[in-house]
Amino acid sequence: MHLGTPGCQSKYLLDFLRHHESDYLYLVGDIVDGWQIKRAWYWTQEHNDVVQKLLRKARKGTQVTYVAGNHDEALRNFLGYSFGGISIVDEAVHTLADGRKLWVVHGDLYDGVVQQARWLAIAGDQLYALILKLNRWYNHLRAKLGLQYWSLSQYLKHKTKNAINFITDFEGAVAREAKRRGLQGVVCGHIHKPVIKEIEGVLYCNDGDWVESLSALAETYEGELKLIEWQHLLSHGSAAAVTVEEEEIYA
Repeated sequence: MHLGTPGCQSKYLLDFLRHHESDYLYLVGDIVDGWQIKRAWYWTQEHNDVVQKLLRKARKGTQVTYVAGNHDEALRNFLGYSFGGISIVDEAVHTLADGRKLWVVHGDLYDGVVQQARWLAIAGDQLYALILKLNRWYNHLRAKLGLQYWSLSQYLKHKTKNAINFITDFEGAVAREAKRRGLQGVVCGHIHKPVIKEIEGVLYCNDGDWVESLSALAETYEGELKLIEWQHLLSHGSAAAVTVEEEEIYA
């Protein structure tokens, strides 16, 4: 989600949370962006509204689990605690309706840059923030022209050889770790690339983000996982395009 940054698409996120209920809700890391907040304070009323909506879901019976990431790594000092009914963990195991077990983890511990060259990760994050800023201006113009959102950073990720290699290495690393643990799959975030695929016999799922892809991962009543891509139709402020029907969603 990266709350606390201008890049957080809190309007879309709030709309998604208002339209979906679930028995379980996993927040897969980088929910509050501590890196950005340390550099410059940015927090809107919509960001407050997101936090209040999550707390309200927890009060009403949704089992909300907050998996710490690298941008909110300070929460790793509070593992095992619960705040407002939201449990703070480093990782979790979720059992699908069909019995398969999934490892739920942010994924930064399997990112060599984050672990071995923190300064480089922070520099990369600052560059990413600059690209997002340029992207906002560009897409403001596109919206005026009636064109859909287009992500420069996602384009660069998908076209740059080093970025593609990094993503492939990361996906393989977390999938192999899930297999080593005797689990059937993994759900992670970190690299902001939403996808569901099989890697070496392991189900690999990345839920994307609420900065660019505006995506979430959902489980149907049958135990099938699907990606939801949540965007308003530009000409109608209340309509949204999704890849799975709401009534199918279980968790």
